[in-house]
Amino acid sequence: MATVAHLTTRTPKVSAEEILAGFHPSPRFGEVSFASYRPDPAQPTQAAAVKSLEDFGVSVDGARDGGGLFSKLFRANKSKGRAGVYLDGGFGVGKTHLLASLWHSVPGPKAFGTFVEYTNLVGALSFRKTVEALSTYRLVCIDEFELDDPGDTVLMSRLMRELADAGVKLAATSNTLPGSLGEGRFAAVDFQREIQVLADQFDVVRIDGEDYRHRGLPAAPAPLEPHELDARMNAEFDGGIVAVDDFGALLTHLAGVHPSRYRQLIDGIDGVVWKDVRTIEEQAVALRFVVLADRLYDKDVPILASGVPFDQLFSAEMMAGGYLKKYFRAVSRLTALAREGQAHEPA
Repeated sequence: MATVAHLTTRTPKVSAEEILAGFHPSPRFGEVSFASYRPDPAQPTQAAAVKSLEDFGVSVDGARDGGGLFSKLFRANKSKGRAGVYLDGGFGVGKTHLLASLWHSVPGPKAFGTFVEYTNLVGALSFRKTVEALSTYRLVCIDEFELDDPGDTVLMSRLMRELADAGVKLAATSNTLPGSLGEGRFAAVDFQREIQVLADQFDVVRIDGEDYRHRGLPAAPAPLEPHELDARMNAEFDGGIVAVDDFGALLTHLAGVHPSRYRQLIDGIDGVVWKDVRTIEEQAVALRFVVLADRLYDKDVPILASGVPFDQLFSAEMMAGGYLKKYFRAVSRLTALAREGQAHEPA
């Protein structure tokens, strides 16, 4: 039998120090390396990206001396190259795998987190204390870089510039080229100076390819019938802890939990069961849910669900709007976790 828990009863409290201490790759990427990345032979940019990241890792290792101080040589040659590398490509081509491999390949101090985790860090510590903390690092890795609003644009432009000026090496992944960040989401044309300052910190490495989660795999499993959930849950997660929630109630609960705490929200959970999944129509609700989907994928938490299939999770209007890449990524990841939950296919 599975032990039943409910995410809707959890309200984790996380200090700023705990947030900063958590800036490392999730267990899914805890032991990845450049050698374990499998480039698609039909996409030469993938193998080229591995080489670019390996070379960048060497530059990180030589960029600072002990104790977090700049080396004079680095100061003298700082202008010869940009501070960061930016992996641009569609979802599912292995950008996060490569970013985590870079993080593992260089000595610390170093940080690895998603874009939203860095913006949350600023909210928890203040901008100046965040700069002071991260300026002592050799490398700062930002996964899933995207600009959702003008506030993010000004904040991240200034943060990236100040870290680069402090000699910190930067690495990021995104589905959007740096100069096109924010397009379709807000009046990005009014923030071109900030966006250009941000883009100037990076050299772009393009990674082409299809979503590896769909290479040769069957279509997403159909949702379960409501009466099947209990039996399948006990069969699939016997002896584990399963978070069972009504989908609508879960969406409501997420509005009261800061996204910086979603990782702690699912601590100790071996699987999730969602009852009566419905199409999300509200943008703010959808963006919060994308963060939860990312955290579930990070921790490799299988899913069983009834209701609409995951390819209908977001409305057609949303899937064609400014955040479509985020929603496609979420659908891709949730589909992989549903395959794992129902068919035991590794996500």
